[in-house]
Amino acid sequence: MSTARAVRVRVPATSANLGPGFDTLGIALAYGDDLTAKTREESGATVTVYGVGAGEVPTDASNLVVRSVAHVYERLGREMPGLEISANNRIPHGRGMGSSGSAIVSGVMIAAGLLESDPESPLKLSEEQLLAFATDLEGHPDNVAPALFGGLTIAWTTPAGPKFKRLMVHRGVAPLVLVPSFTMSTALARSLQPSQVPHEDAVFNVSRSALLIAALTQSPELLLEATEDRLHQNYRGEAMPATRDLISDLRAAGHAAVVSGAGPSILVLSNGPAERLAAADLVEARGDDWRALILAVDTKGATVESIPAH
Repeated sequence: MSTARAVRVRVPATSANLGPGFDTLGIALAYGDDLTAKTREESGATVTVYGVGAGEVPTDASNLVVRSVAHVYERLGREMPGLEISANNRIPHGRGMGSSGSAIVSGVMIAAGLLESDPESPLKLSEEQLLAFATDLEGHPDNVAPALFGGLTIAWTTPAGPKFKRLMVHRGVAPLVLVPSFTMSTALARSLQPSQVPHEDAVFNVSRSALLIAALTQSPELLLEATEDRLHQNYRGEAMPATRDLISDLRAAGHAAVVSGAGPSILVLSNGPAERLAAADLVEARGDDWRALILAVDTKGATVESIPAH
């Protein structure tokens, strides 16, 4: 009989796309999910969910976290141990804050922690492996990269697999996330985009993406101009008019507001806490049903630690 082992995993929420940085830029937010996983003799897995998704998401092997653990073991040619997982979820589902990416990263990190503590054949996964396994499941690396590594990430794909570069966000950047009561399907959001865009729009976005890196790392006073986009937000706007209209009002008032991920949440990248507070006040004065989350940038990314298996 093998001795039970346990790990605790914490994974931050993320906001991807970041205006012009479609499918490449992402930022980690200090607001996340907390999970524990314990091995057991019986094969398969059971998941207990607290908080967001309780009573809604699967609690068996079809759960996305379990599927992600299983994927890592399968890719490495190893047998997944039986698992009891407890998930304390805070990241809203279907709101554009990276809930699916975070679930995938949670599973990858659970696998990483259990593999490293394997008494018979310990294995430490590299950053490249963590990103590759998570991207296999998510399909693109722009959400999973900041969830894994924290901060601001630039992610891209190569024939050899996904790559990332992590950057430190300027300490003056003050994020505000506005979460509505309604949800948005990522698949639906993506289906609204054309397969081709005008050349001038592509050039426009290249310039703004480059500027956005500078604004987020060195010059937050440029955030309003740096978050202009012509590739995806306008096309998706018709499916979430409340999001589109609030972004328009915020930007007209000088706030760097963008769709968070696939939406319908909004990310405001303010230049300092006073500007962030003014944006939150503007939203509150409208009287709409938006929840304001005043958040910090998460600099750690996903973490895993071994804990006693009680």
